[in-house]
Amino acid sequence: MERLVHFELFSQEFSFYTDATEEDVELIIKMVRSELGEEEGGKRTPLPSNKMLVLGCLKIAARLIQLEKEFGAFRTDQDASIDKLINKVSSSID
Repeated sequence: MERLVHFELFSQEFSFYTDATEEDVELIIKMVRSELGEEEGGKRTPLPSNKMLVLGCLKIAARLIQLEKEFGAFRTDQDASIDKLINKVSSSID
């Protein structure tokens, strides 16, 4: 069930609707704060908040791309390992 979540970031209030759990929302907000370099207590940085938010989005997107590449490599390795096992089992049966 969707609910409205409110939080503050760089002295600005934000709200969004989500069906994510409270734990997930807390982790998401913590991750965003970490990426943006906001200290606990909402301390300001010398950059305007809109630039900080864009930079944070770019950092998170870069991390996502890296994880997608790593996952692709992982899947390729796993597929190769599975193929080897299938070939081994097939040759043992014959």
